[in-house]
This record gives sequence, structure tokens and C-alpha cells, in this order.
Amino acid sequence: MIAEVLLVLAGHSSSLFPTDHTVHPAFQPLLHPGEQQCLESLGQIACRYRRIKKASTDLARSPSRYISALCARLNLILKDEYEKLVVETEANVLKRDSSLVAGGSFVPLSSIRAIFAEWDAPLAALESLIDELEVEKQWKPGPLIDNLLARSNTGVYRVATIYARLCEAVQRVWVRQLQAYIIHGTLADTDPLASRDYKLVEGALPSCVSTQTRDSIAYVGRAIGTVKGAKWDKQFPRSMTIEHTKLLDSVLPQDQYEFDRVIADIRTAVGEWLWANVLTQKDVEDAVESLANYFLLRNGEFALSLIRELERLKLSRLTGRAGPTTMIREQDLQLAMLRASLGTSAQQDSSLSRLRFQLPSGPIRPLLPSLATAPNPKDPTTSMIGAAEITAFDDLLLGTPLILNYTVSWPLDLFLHTSDLQIYGALFSYLSALRKTHTRIHTCWASLSNAQRARRRWTGLGEGGTAEDLEVRKELLRCGWGVVRESSWFLDTLLGYVMTDVVDVEFRRMKERLLGKSTGVPKQTMSSSNDPPSISASGQPSSTLTQVPGAVSAATGTAPSHLDFSTLRSIHTTYLERLLTGSLLSNPTLTSTIRLILEVCERFVGQVERWGGDILPALLFEGSLATGGDRVGELVEERRQIVAEINQTLNSLLGIFYEQLSLSTTLQAFSAADASKSMAHNMSMASISTFHTMLRPKRGRKLEGDEEVRRHVERLLLRLDFNGEFSNQRVSRIPKVESADILKEGGLT
Repeated sequence: MIAEVLLVLAGHSSSLFPTDHTVHPAFQPLLHPGEQQCLESLGQIACRYRRIKKASTDLARSPSRYISALCARLNLILKDEYEKLVVETEANVLKRDSSLVAGGSFVPLSSIRAIFAEWDAPLAALESLIDELEVEKQWKPGPLIDNLLARSNTGVYRVATIYARLCEAVQRVWVRQLQAYIIHGTLADTDPLASRDYKLVEGALPSCVSTQTRDSIAYVGRAIGTVKGAKWDKQFPRSMTIEHTKLLDSVLPQDQYEFDRVIADIRTAVGEWLWANVLTQKDVEDAVESLANYFLLRNGEFALSLIRELERLKLSRLTGRAGPTTMIREQDLQLAMLRASLGTSAQQDSSLSRLRFQLPSGPIRPLLPSLATAPNPKDPTTSMIGAAEITAFDDLLLGTPLILNYTVSWPLDLFLHTSDLQIYGALFSYLSALRKTHTRIHTCWASLSNAQRARRRWTGLGEGGTAEDLEVRKELLRCGWGVVRESSWFLDTLLGYVMTDVVDVEFRRMKERLLGKSTGVPKQTMSSSNDPPSISASGQPSSTLTQVPGAVSAATGTAPSHLDFSTLRSIHTTYLERLLTGSLLSNPTLTSTIRLILEVCERFVGQVERWGGDILPALLFEGSLATGGDRVGELVEERRQIVAEINQTLNSLLGIFYEQLSLSTTLQAFSAADASKSMAHNMSMASISTFHTMLRPKRGRKLEGDEEVRRHVERLLLRLDFNGEFSNQRVSRIPKVESADILKEGGLT
């Protein structure tokens, strides 16, 4: 009987167990209940083994190399451990081993059961794995590895080790496919990691691979495959291929941190080779120039022409007949861009073809500027909402969200990432909104000047009307001119600061460091002995001597080596960060205030356009003069209220903007006596902390980060406070509040 039991455990069929692990009814009267229980337990082990063995043999013929590798390793484990245990047990019985054979002639079933008890949990776990594998018709490597890793996280040591070996076998096959992709640029016909356009297939990577490593794998694979497919003269050196193969052989994706480090090293090496051989300095220079010209509005004539073309497009659609021709589509915007380039330096620029306007909301009908009253800037709720939410400017140019995209093709996408283009798009929306509002204010100024000259031909030095009406018309005219003057002055100051002190300065600095285009004599900057050594992008400490690209080393007298690819991306990222910080886009509180100021200016210009290009109504207009007596006309009074409300709102917003800008340069709290500013201080603390986080040096050495960006903001403060405009008592700007009203509001009267 013992021989029969051992044959059953080895996977053979027997009359002891006709169907499953239940003992045949004919043998049950001959067995002790304990013996029957031991036999059925051994039968269950044998039944699970046969089930696993048969399913593993069938799955081994699967077209998936990962399932085949798993089944091969599973069969090897069963052969080396389980089947070996059956043979050893049979040998011990035949040798009459005293630890197994009692009295030299009796073998207890309980001893056999105790020997195979260690396989109860492993076989049960493996059976559940086989059942799960058979349910799915096709297994991707990512979910398969995730499943095995999750099953290996168990407290049963033997089960954990078996699953760990199975998972390692699948990962080894996956690493071979990864080597073929990111080292040789080839893809398998079955279960490929990426598609033919070098995009990673869903489920091709396990979840233990981080997002950054996924991007690096796609980046390196696309680069290797494209270089090999182009059959250029320069190909990746064989030494690099051998080195990267050794690196990947030494690591598995389940070792997340080590795997991330290896992939990062491979990406750095590939990137540096591409920078030296594929993505040349000329390509980067052209891309940076075109992005600065069109997204940062450094090509001023094209930017103004584009704004005029978009205004003309809206006007043509507004005055057209009802129907499809009144809609603005993306192709209309592309045509407007081409028209704007005519007669400008952009006409012969090939990079203009890379620009595309996108309407996320689809084709739209243009709308006139809103004349609704802007939110009260002194309302705490409005201020808190503006500080908490990110302010967008993409709808100010056309009246609906409008995004300018830049088409990036290989190998330029190795340098420009999607996040970089999104930052450029945000900067374009912000700068174009400033430029458009600035242009409309200047147009309004010209309109008011022409109307004033035409009116003075008939009214002389006065404004016409009755005695009382004359004073009111004069006050209305002066208030309107004040709004235009204040708006023009603020937009002149802000736009001049952003374009001159931020965009031009940072662009020249970036080109000096990135492209070696020094505007003056090449310089060397020696870091202070107290400063810690900087850390390069590859993780190695750099020397304390920082050379400007293109400079000559004073120590060796030779030109420095070319700029490596990781440093190239790091410099460009720093450039974008400084643009965001210097242009105030990194401070939500300031941007929300700027947005409100632009809306107030647009509202005022829209009112003037609605009034025919003049603030004062003509003397012969209905309602301009009151009928009888010396009362003021209804039309004049209505306009005076509107202009006075706009003037008050604008002045309040300008004061709030200056206070918030002053707060952004310091974290010192206001004194308790200044209660009027404490609210603005409390509401701005969150955004100020974000602003100062952007100013902190990030690469271990204080070069120009904190000081230079802070100096940008200080320049804007000096521009705004010219002649003590804000720092002195501004009696004429802020209306006085009667003391009686203050006491009444406080409940003291």
C-alpha cells in the first residue's frame, strides 16, 4: 500500500482514489479513521500536484514567452523539490530508514503525511495561480509581474520563495525584451513593449516601475530606434551597448530604486551622446529663438500684427450674416496667423509652420467685451478665491480659451518636453493678454484725443452745456482721462518690466550659459569657498570652477568640453522657472489681481467704444442736457457713475497689487497698528510661501537664483513707485472716509 501511495504522490492514477482525493468506499471499512484522514490528505496533495503539472504543461505551449518562462520555472521547481522528495521518501522506505520505518517493517501513514505536509500551502497557492492564469486568454508582462509580486508578499516562507523565483524568471525575460528595446532599438513580434511609433504599450511595464522611469524607457527606446532606423553615419558605440547590457543584467524591476538608478544612468549616457552627435547646438539654438520670438513675444511686430488680425477676425464675424460664416474655427486662426506674418520678419521664418492655435471648446461665435461690473477687490471672499485658485489668461485674447501649440518633432522632443511647452503656452497667454489690453488702451487714448479735438472746435475751452452741467461734464472728462492715464501707465510699467527686465535678461543669460553666445568677453565665475559643491544632474559633484560655455579655461588654456545633455535640460528648466517667477505667474494672488485689472481696462475700453469713441455725450444727444433749469442731463449722470465706479475699482486694484507685490519680497509681519493691511497680509501668506519656495536655490549652490529673481521684483516696485506714487500718502487716489461713517460702521454711534 505504501508503494501505491508513493505512486499516487508521483502523479500516477490509482484505484485508491477513483475520482478525486476521496478514498474508494471499498477500502474505507478496512482503514482506521486516522489512516483514512492521512490517506485523503495525501490524496489531496497528489491531486493538486497532478492538476498543476497538467496545466503547466498545457500553458507552456502558450505563445506568450512570459507564461512559458513561468511554466518552465514552475516545472523545474516541482522537479527539483517535490518529485525529488517523493524519490527520497521511497528510497528511505526501501533502505528501511529507522526515522521512517518502525521496527524495520512498518511504515506509518502519519510519517508519510508529516513528510509531505510542507507542500500543503505551496501546492494550494500554486493551484490558485494556475486557475487565475487559465482564466485570462492573454497576459501582459506588467500585470503578470504585479500578480506574482503581490503573491510573494506572504508570511509563509516556502510560498514566498516559490513565488519570488517564478517572478524572477518572468522578470528576466522582461529584462531581455527591455534590453532589445532600449539598447538595440528592436521590438518583438509577440508581446512587444512598444508600438511601431515607439509608444509604450499599455500593460507592458509593471507598476513597480516609476513614472519617471517609464518616460526614460520610452525616451531611450525612441532615440535608439530612430537613430538605427535612420541609418546615419554615426551610430551608438559598441562599448556603450555592452556597458548598458551589463547594467540591466545586474538589476530587476522589483528592486525599484536600483532599477530607477540604472535606467537614469542609461538615459543620461544616451542623452549626452545625442547632444554631441544628433541634437546639435544649432537645432537647440533655433528652437529656443523661435520659442522666445513667438511665445515670449520677442518678435514684437509679429505679436502686434497677430493681435490686430485676431481683432479684425472677431469684427468680421460679428458684422457678418447669421450662419456658419459667423463662427471662428481653428483654420481661421491659422489663416490669421499667416496674414499677421506678412510684411514682418516672421514671413520668411520656417519655424512659423510649427505654430498651431487650438480651441479646446471647439468653434465659437465671437462676443463683445463684457460690460458687467467687476468683482469688488475689497471683498475678502473674492480675494481668498483669487489666492487659492490658479488664474488663467488664455481667454483674454479671443474671449474663449485659446492655446498656442508648438509642434515638436524628433530629435527636438529629446530637449523639449510636454511640460516645457505648457509653460510656454501659459507665458504666451499672459503676455499676449497684457499686450492686447495695452494696445486697446492706446487705441482708446487716440480715440479720446480725436474726439476732444473735434469738440473743442465748437466749444472752445469749455465742455459746453449749462453752468452746472459744464462742471459735471468737465469732471466726467477728467475722470475718464484719469482712467486712461492710470491704465496706460500701469500696463506700460508692467509690460516694460516683464519684457525688458525678465524676458530679455533671462533670455540673454540662458543663451550665454546654454549656447555659448556670450554678449561680451567670456567670463569665469568662481564659487565661494564657503559654498558647498554643486551636484550635477547625473549625481556627481562638480568642481567649484564654473565656466561659461565658450569660455577659455584659465588653468589649462584650452576650451572647455561641450555641454552635456543633462545640464542642457537643467539650464532650460531653470530658465523657465525664472521666467515664471519673474513675470509673477508663480504667485496666484498677484496674477488674480492682474487679471482683475485687465478686465477693468477691457470694460472701460468697451464702454468708450459703445459710446462712440468719446466719454462725453454730444450736446445734441437726447438726454445729454436736462430740459429746463440747470440740472445735469441723465446721460451725463449715467456715464459719470459708470466712469467713477471704474476709476475707484482701478485705483483700489492698483493699491492692492502694490501691497501684495511688496509683501512678496519679505515675510515680515505687519505691525498691529496697521489693521487695514493685516487682512491682505493674512490672505497672501500662502502664495508668498510658494513664491519664496520658487526663489530658493535648488542645486546646492547659491549662484543667481534668489538674488536675481528678487532683484527683478524690486525693479518692478521701483518702476511702480516712481515719484512716490504708492509709498507717499495718496490723497487724490483713495477717497477719504468720513469719521462719522467709520464710527457708525463700528457701532459706536
